[in-house]
Amino acid sequence: MRKLFFLLLVVVFLAAATFGTCAWVIQQAGKGRVYDRADAIPVRDVGLVLGTSERRLDGGDNPYFKYRIAAAAKLYHVGKVKHLLLSGDNHLQGYNEPEDMKRSLVAQHVPPGVITLDYAGLRTLDSIVRAEKVFGLRRFTIISQRDHDERALLIARQYGIDAIAYAADDVGFGYAMKAHVHEWFAEVKVVLDLFVLHTAPRYLGAKETIR
Repeated sequence: MRKLFFLLLVVVFLAAATFGTCAWVIQQAGKGRVYDRADAIPVRDVGLVLGTSERRLDGGDNPYFKYRIAAAAKLYHVGKVKHLLLSGDNHLQGYNEPEDMKRSLVAQHVPPGVITLDYAGLRTLDSIVRAEKVFGLRRFTIISQRDHDERALLIARQYGIDAIAYAADDVGFGYAMKAHVHEWFAEVKVVLDLFVLHTAPRYLGAKETIR
């Protein structure tokens, strides 16, 4: 029992050290590059909106989606971005994050002509790298919740992309505990993807021009 207890302590310590180190690396990448106020963020030609599901599993509204769309619309309307690239998942029939985001933005009076859709943003890494490799963007504003922004900024930095980020309203831990726990594991995965596994996007394809 004593050996088992000691082994458990070692496992807990290693897990805590891993999560803590990955969180620190990601926070450093986002230091000074995530803005909470629209009036303070510099102007960039393109805002990259990172995808999420419009609905929760129970069919209710997903507040992460709602707040990201509101943030993107706000940045456009106050002139902080001129164009929006919506990057999300569309690998299942009947599930289309970019189209859902576009529909919601148009409902908030964002003109369809300033919106471009990226249907192959299956992961945050794919969205960031495709913005540069497929859409030719070397300088843009990332739009998501702060933790997600910081993770995306780490990816951008590793690929030599000049990115800043705008923090959409977050969702409280008590309301979305599962999502926050998922983010902890996503932080570990992105560090492994970038520094150990050197993971590439699943799809690249032909280049597209944002006008």
